[in-house]
Amino acid sequence: MLAQPEPVRRGAAVLGAVLIVLGLAALVGRALSIDLFSVGWPLFVLVPGILMFAMAVGIGGQAGTALAVPGGIVTMTGLVLSAQAATGLWATWAYAWALVAPGGVGLALLVYGLLTRQPAIARIGWPILAVGLGLFLVFGLFFEAVIGLSGPAVSNLEPALAVGLIVVGALVLLAGTLGRQRPS
Repeated sequence: MLAQPEPVRRGAAVLGAVLIVLGLAALVGRALSIDLFSVGWPLFVLVPGILMFAMAVGIGGQAGTALAVPGGIVTMTGLVLSAQAATGLWATWAYAWALVAPGGVGLALLVYGLLTRQPAIARIGWPILAVGLGLFLVFGLFFEAVIGLSGPAVSNLEPALAVGLIVVGALVLLAGTLGRQRPS
């Protein structure tokens, strides 16, 4: 019997684990009388994104990196849709796009680099993720606190968004400072 190459075994293990988790979630949902299809329709976007990312990790190398990016974008889209479906705040797409791209791209590269032990790819993901979070916070602050896009119930988020801007700014400064320090 021929042994499977390492990327194939790794991909099969990741895909198998994802399928087991999804199956367990379906059983728990059924046991708790939760109709996942009426409540969790964003899963139809989220699950394919997770599977794409899992396959990317399983494949590895440049091909894995190329698949991780769209997997991250689709996964982040599913997460944003899940949050919007749970809250009914659909107008947040005016600024939530920044979480999808560039945020989802940066997160995908960061996580992929960490999982595949490729620190160079993970380092590329950090600033892209920071830009996505920064755009989300800046536009969120503008649309929610200044314009009141989602109504008065959300307009009191100004202090939280302002603190978020400070944190993201500090992370960007820190990453920029650490990125310039090279051993001589």
